[in-house]
Amino acid sequence: MFRHIFKKLHFWQMFNANYHEQDGTSSKLSQANISRDLKQNLKVLRNILGTSSDVIIREFSFGYEEKINAALIFLDGMTDKAIINESIIKPLMYDSHLFSPQELSVTINIEIIRTTMLSVGEVKKVISLDEAVNDCLYGDTILLIDGFHEALVISTKGWESRSVEEPKTEAVVRGPREGFTETLRSNTTLLRRKIRNPNFIIETLQLGEKTKTNVCIAYLKGVVNPRLVEEVKGRLKRIKTDAILESGYIEQFIEDAPFSPFPTVANSEKPDVIAAKLLEGRVAILVDGTPMVLTVPMVFIESFQTAEDYYSRPYYASIVRMLRFLAFFITITAPAVYVALTTFHQELIPTPLLITMAAAREGTPFPAVAEALIMGTVFEILREAGVRLPRPVGSAISIVGALVIGEAAVSAGLIGAPMVIVIALTAIASFVVPSQSDVAALLRLIFTVLAGFLGAFGIMIGLMGVLIHLCALRSFGTPYFSPLAPLSLGDVKDVFFRVPMWAMLTRPRTIGWHDYQRQEWGLMPHPPKKDE
Repeated sequence: MFRHIFKKLHFWQMFNANYHEQDGTSSKLSQANISRDLKQNLKVLRNILGTSSDVIIREFSFGYEEKINAALIFLDGMTDKAIINESIIKPLMYDSHLFSPQELSVTINIEIIRTTMLSVGEVKKVISLDEAVNDCLYGDTILLIDGFHEALVISTKGWESRSVEEPKTEAVVRGPREGFTETLRSNTTLLRRKIRNPNFIIETLQLGEKTKTNVCIAYLKGVVNPRLVEEVKGRLKRIKTDAILESGYIEQFIEDAPFSPFPTVANSEKPDVIAAKLLEGRVAILVDGTPMVLTVPMVFIESFQTAEDYYSRPYYASIVRMLRFLAFFITITAPAVYVALTTFHQELIPTPLLITMAAAREGTPFPAVAEALIMGTVFEILREAGVRLPRPVGSAISIVGALVIGEAAVSAGLIGAPMVIVIALTAIASFVVPSQSDVAALLRLIFTVLAGFLGAFGIMIGLMGVLIHLCALRSFGTPYFSPLAPLSLGDVKDVFFRVPMWAMLTRPRTIGWHDYQRQEWGLMPHPPKKDE
């Protein structure tokens, strides 16, 4: 037995040694400097890039009597071929009399080619094959020239991308209709259009050992706390993983409380929302390949704020915001309250209503808590089916689930009609605050179980536990339940209600740094004075 175990261990040691040896060989090849021999460079690049059909290596000659050998390496589908043909190959091959034989041996260098022969906006020199390959994989073109130990990386990105359109997850009646796309540079441009300030800084780094995903950190210098920027950079640089395919990957690596059901990193796909948060002193994290942009720090109140609240007048916006709080409270407590009233506290129900509910539940085989759990599970199944199925089929599933299954369950005497009404109200209320829908589903289950065992006392225990947990959470050093805990009276103006824009003089003090004031005093509009 032990001999078998030792053989297994020895096998894994040999396997890991061979793997690291091969990986080290590949690393040495990729980190080698560019050779003066063009054929040697192409051989190494073929070893690194493999035999992929989309890797294009275009060898050609240019210069006086075509004595300069060169090669272009690019990926088909990720580059703009018009730029390659018109701005790189054509100038090089058609300017054959640019250099005389004497100039070829004396004055010609790669800097002259970069500055006088290539009509492309961005061209840089590299001396490492690893850096050249990384740029090539991101859509740039590598120009290798025989006799030079440097290469030119030419910006020729030109892949297909989705156009800017209204995000379907954050629709508004009044406000901008544009949303982020899957292209990183398009997303930074959308933010630049909102914030035309030289202090708006965008820094780029790469994450993912295999994917080499570009990630941008955006912030407004002078408004953001420098310690927050350094903390974000530190958490991002600590990420050592093979792949970053979406911003959700990064969110799970940098959040403060990974075991909490409440999100501590906000996300949005609307440029105006991200710009507003940047102007408050937050940091945005943009990931190439996804329209969802992360912002930190996050507070709990953000989930109940929408962009349209600030575009419409404050009175209706304040009423709608308080309705969102009410809807969130209903979606997490309505089934639990129904279970508690029908099981433990029947004396709190008016007698006519109690008689009606008792008649409706007569003959049902399950207790109220079991009914709530069953109907809650059925609702989650229907919602997941409606989201995952194609749109025409998904709407049909929702209609069938709401009408046929609910009516059939009541007619068969399996579920009482009041429970169907409670679950329907809970389902409708859960869609009012979509950013907290997953948290609401978990809390609804916990509160229902507590109400089934302890009644109203169990619900109060659950609410107190959630409140204590919210007060203990932090997001990048910012209290998650601010400005309510700790209380900041100056920031309460944008919590349960929204004061007029001319009264929102300062940024949130728990987020902003030393630049608290965002506008001048005395901007309240008033009618013009009558001429005396």
